[in-house]
Amino acid sequence: MRVHHFGIEVKDLDRSASFYKNLLGFREIGRMTFLEENILFLQNQEIRIELISGGKQDNHQATHICFEVNCLDDVIRRFNENGMKALEGPYQLKNGWKTVFYEGPDHEIIEFLQVSG
Repeated sequence: MRVHHFGIEVKDLDRSASFYKNLLGFREIGRMTFLEENILFLQNQEIRIELISGGKQDNHQATHICFEVNCLDDVIRRFNENGMKALEGPYQLKNGWKTVFYEGPDHEIIEFLQVSG
């Protein structure tokens, strides 16, 4: 398992993208719309961030960490065996990725992502 990206909820996607691109040297690597949210992935060397605008998240859930895993089904099984239910998902995205969201012990949002079949 490794960190795939950090997600940040923003009010103005274009303004935030400009900030990360112009001031921090990030470049755009992908865009998508998912569940009424506009999503933009940016990367600078090994660091990826996901800017999210739209949707209806609460402020305390405005950020999340995403771990890339080899097998999402194994993660889901492990969480289920420990009595933990997913907050959202699992979802199959149009680009072939599979994802699921859980809540940590202090209500932090943790996403698990499988990018390969």
